[in-house]
Amino acid sequence: MRTPTEMIVGMVLCPCGLLLTFTGTVAPNWRQVSHISNQPVDFVLEQGIWDICRELQSSHDRLCGQADELGYFEQLPVRVAQGMMPTSMALTLLGLMVASLGVRCWQKEPRHLLAGVAGLMLLLSGLLSLVPASWYTHELWALPAPDGGTLVAGYSLVLSYLGSCLEILGGLALTLSFHHCCKERRAPKLPPSSSLDAGPWSTSSAYCNPWNVLGDEQDRKDQRSTLPCDSDL
Repeated sequence: MRTPTEMIVGMVLCPCGLLLTFTGTVAPNWRQVSHISNQPVDFVLEQGIWDICRELQSSHDRLCGQADELGYFEQLPVRVAQGMMPTSMALTLLGLMVASLGVRCWQKEPRHLLAGVAGLMLLLSGLLSLVPASWYTHELWALPAPDGGTLVAGYSLVLSYLGSCLEILGGLALTLSFHHCCKERRAPKLPPSSSLDAGPWSTSSAYCNPWNVLGDEQDRKDQRSTLPCDSDL
């Protein structure tokens, strides 16, 4: 049996979404602050959910581990993202493990019920990463920033969005396996026919002694002798 299309789509999209979500979580670039007062024109401050970096774009001089003087990490959207993004990645890994057991890899038939459960887990993991990314975007201009700075969404936030959407789409594709599971349960099961298994020479009763065997052979000879020949026609 071929692997269903929805399982293939789910097993391709979800690992890609996990990779993008991981990159967006680790990279310190959820927000960029440029044109800060009393700073060079090419000075850019990059803020993530774990670290703050400063960079001079002309010389590509980058330095991370900057002090949080404005209480950026104490803001609720940042703290929620610190908790939900790792939880989403852990749930995605667990969902992929369950999906690998449900999708046909070393088995003759796929386990549709197990693949559907994995799809629900991956769908939930995508929502867990989409919520903090959306909340952070909504509060992007409300979070503390240096005076006179221009605020721009960073690439880490964009990658988190893309990864969440891919996980949601992959989870939805795997949940379609529930449809195949319901079809298998509704399909009628035909009982095996005993008349086909029995051979043409089988008898309903077993021979008790050798005289029954000789009598049966004699009856078959009589039946063959009564058949018309070509000369009789």
